[in-house]
Amino acid sequence: MRPLRLGTRRSRLAMAQSGQVAEQVRERTGRPVELVEITTYGDVSREHLTQIGGTGVFVSALRDALLAGEIDLAVHSLKDLPTTQPDELALAAVPVREDPRDALIARDDLTFERLAALGGVRVGTGSPRRMAQLNAWARALGCEITTVPIRGNVDTRIGYVRDGELDAVVLATAGLRRIGRESEITEVLPSDAVLPAPGQGALAIECAASDADLTALLAGLDDPHTRIAVTAERTLLAALEAGCSAPVAALADLRDEGQKATVMRLRGAVGRIDGSSLVQLSTTGSVAASVEEALSHARAMGRALADEMLAKGAAGLMGERAL
Repeated sequence: MRPLRLGTRRSRLAMAQSGQVAEQVRERTGRPVELVEITTYGDVSREHLTQIGGTGVFVSALRDALLAGEIDLAVHSLKDLPTTQPDELALAAVPVREDPRDALIARDDLTFERLAALGGVRVGTGSPRRMAQLNAWARALGCEITTVPIRGNVDTRIGYVRDGELDAVVLATAGLRRIGRESEITEVLPSDAVLPAPGQGALAIECAASDADLTALLAGLDDPHTRIAVTAERTLLAALEAGCSAPVAALADLRDEGQKATVMRLRGAVGRIDGSSLVQLSTTGSVAASVEEALSHARAMGRALADEMLAKGAAGLMGERAL
């Protein structure tokens, strides 16, 4: 039986999470799966994401390979996917989400509040969203930090702290867990202070929409709760007309309320990178027990919260708007 070709980025994190998905696909389909390493523009560019556009830079090459028939399926970090889904490709599965929160890796095992209180500290991150919220948090504590834009893989970023070049870096908890580096986390940042990127911690499995058999097989890896939550988050992002490198954060939490309905809380935030202004709102509502109805409710909640945020001035705080 011909192996299924799974396209993945070459980074250690991408290979780790793609390897986990490959094993799940093997178990589900009974077919061998081979990883096909693909270099994306985001991997080779040394510019910051805001300079190269951010949206789609880590996924376009994988999608091109899918459309060309060079691979059968691709695994992405969901937060890297543009919010518009191409008709030719199916988002076949969104597996169970890992912890979506951000993590601090700081010198001397300091928490963020203890670090900020020292004054004059330098915190590295490549994310405008993180910069905006970290700076706003420091301001709320009566402190001031310097956020430093960085690129590179996990080892490179953690190395900035180990070498004393930075006092701390902020990375995704999910990524650190997937590569077995969670022991280096100084503090998992509370979502009340720092909301994650829409879709953070979740993976996306894509295949050609024309391959109905593979789409159906991969659907068995889908987690309805995760798909509903990230649908609300990504709808908010799309309604704000913001790209994935804009300082937009969102997180949806679901809680079962019996057989007929589930309660979802959706939180969103947009802020200036220096933390001087932050629009942070939330909404709570019931979503139906059936997945299709729940997805419809999730989209409605995402659009409604985006409208509220825009009414509060969110548009003027976003550096990048989707084209």
